[in-house]
Amino acid sequence: MSVKKEQLPRRMHTVHVYESRGEWLFQGIIVFIMVVMSVTFIYPYWHVFVTSISSPDVAQSSGFKLWPKVFSLDAYRQMFMTKTLWTGYKNTLIVVAMAWSVSISLNILGAYSLSRRTLPLRGLFTGIIITTMFLQGGMIPTYLLVRKTLNMGNTYWAVILPQCISVSHLVIMRNYFMNLPQELEEASIIDGANSFQVLIRVFLPLSGPMIATISLWIIVSNWNAYFNCLLYITDSSKYVLQIIMRRIIQTDSKEMTSAGEAADQLSTDTVTLRAASIMLATIPIISVYPLLQKHFVKGVLVGSLKG
Repeated sequence: MSVKKEQLPRRMHTVHVYESRGEWLFQGIIVFIMVVMSVTFIYPYWHVFVTSISSPDVAQSSGFKLWPKVFSLDAYRQMFMTKTLWTGYKNTLIVVAMAWSVSISLNILGAYSLSRRTLPLRGLFTGIIITTMFLQGGMIPTYLLVRKTLNMGNTYWAVILPQCISVSHLVIMRNYFMNLPQELEEASIIDGANSFQVLIRVFLPLSGPMIATISLWIIVSNWNAYFNCLLYITDSSKYVLQIIMRRIIQTDSKEMTSAGEAADQLSTDTVTLRAASIMLATIPIISVYPLLQKHFVKGVLVGSLKG
């Protein structure tokens, strides 16, 4: 005799979560604080942008500027007509490209080596590298090394090499590699791959978020860097963009951006020129952030799990 099993209907239970007034108040305070912080961060940049596209009379007036009362692009026209600006852009792009290629390569090789448990004296090497975060030679020994010993004055290498390896980047990469499954390396070695092939063909394809995050940090730091150029470069034809902008802001802007009689006929002043120079220096690097923003959380968090 067969027994038929009746299927009992599944009852869906809806759980209602009620938040207390205290929680609503706490969330409201957090939202208010974040809005105030966002306005504090965004408005100064917006103020500079509005000043750069305003007429000189409006730009010189004090007070809040939410929108240009008299629209004018004369400051940007004069900036674009000067050769000094394009020379700074060219030098900065060269420095950023060279610095990224050298820095990302050295950091990857160093991090992969320190992440291997078979490396002799791995703990000693790691400790020595981390010690350099707290104990450094200082500016004067570095200057003497670069200018006198290595004789790299007035070269791009003088701007790149002193900061091509960052200990924080190296540690993040090392921790990221240590979090990757060791079985992948063992399987590759069994198949006949050496350590360099394991790094290139196995680890790097899995390290996209980490490499994107470190790359953005390297690009931003070298784009904004000016101090090494100020120390080691005396040839004005090799000045990076930040040095050009620094001179425009600190000196007579019209004199620095003079591009002939056509530029003198434009209705500009130092306020609008300085604002335009700040915008031209920051817009390119800000536009890179949205492209790599999705890699930040994964790259940083995964790279900080192990010590």
